[in-house]
Amino acid sequence: MTPEERSAALGRIADEVRTCTACRLHRGRTRAVPGEGHPDTEVVFVGEGPGQNEDQQGRPFVGAAGGLLEELLGRIGWRRDEVFITNVVKCRPPGNRDPEPDEIAACSGFLRRQLEILDPAVIVTLGRFSLGTFMPGAKISSTHGTVRAVDPATGASSAVALAMYHPAAAFRQANLRDTLVADMANLPQVLLDARAARVAAGDAKDGVEDGATRPMEDGSTESQASAVATPHRPPDAGTDLAGSPGAPAPAALPGPVAETAVVGPGTPGASPDTGGPAVSEGPATDEPTVDRPPQSDPLPESVDLPEPARLPEPEEIEALTEIAAAAADAATPPGERDETDQMTLF
Repeated sequence: MTPEERSAALGRIADEVRTCTACRLHRGRTRAVPGEGHPDTEVVFVGEGPGQNEDQQGRPFVGAAGGLLEELLGRIGWRRDEVFITNVVKCRPPGNRDPEPDEIAACSGFLRRQLEILDPAVIVTLGRFSLGTFMPGAKISSTHGTVRAVDPATGASSAVALAMYHPAAAFRQANLRDTLVADMANLPQVLLDARAARVAAGDAKDGVEDGATRPMEDGSTESQASAVATPHRPPDAGTDLAGSPGAPAPAALPGPVAETAVVGPGTPGASPDTGGPAVSEGPATDEPTVDRPPQSDPLPESVDLPEPARLPEPEEIEALTEIAAAAADAATPPGERDETDQMTLF
């Protein structure tokens, strides 16, 4: 049966529960509480009956006891939407009294059919009335934390029951909180053991020798019992665990990240548009590849320079000056000479 088929079948039972009048409890109910959870789970929690909050919302374990149940599940890494939660009676007893035997019997058909559809590996009993359904005659004070095989007549054809106190008991007796935590901590291993037992039973029917493992379609010899202890039904042979309902997809691992040099406007190597580094699109390395301006050719070790011109001596300058003055006088007509030539300047 596929998860979709299970979900549809459970929905039909829920519709019947909501209109049921088989016992006196329907007279005072606000809403019936059929149960809820993952249709492909292997773990079913069965409590006693709805309380006031559950009666108002039509959902199981939504009050203080439900909050503690979710906390207990969180301690083992599970969520409530990964399991299935229901009760032995689907309507609230008046004043939260204990359910009567005939009321439990009237609802037993609904619970049996739910278990037939879910086919759980583990049933967690919460409280003494649930315990009495799956471990008749047992006392919760001496049985909590223990595991027993479940009678197939209950609807669970190949399951075990893990006995636990009802979470509400911890609000009346504080030391039971630690007991609940300890018992819940055993649940993942109980599930793995139950899966292994189911595989072994299936191998026996198929003629597989004791100690052997069922061959997988991909050629390996892994058994379903080696699956991770999550409440979802393990994948079929040859199916990747990541494809099972609720399994998280593997996270992408980050690749190496190159450090980026801080480059401001005007810095050599900066982009003329943004001022940022002009990095090439090569493969990632420990350092970014930065385009740098080309360098000029290196200077030679020695350069031959021409000899500097010799400056004239003072005597030579004076003689040249006299020659230039005489040449100027000769070229100037008489009468046009400046009068300053004969003036003595003080």
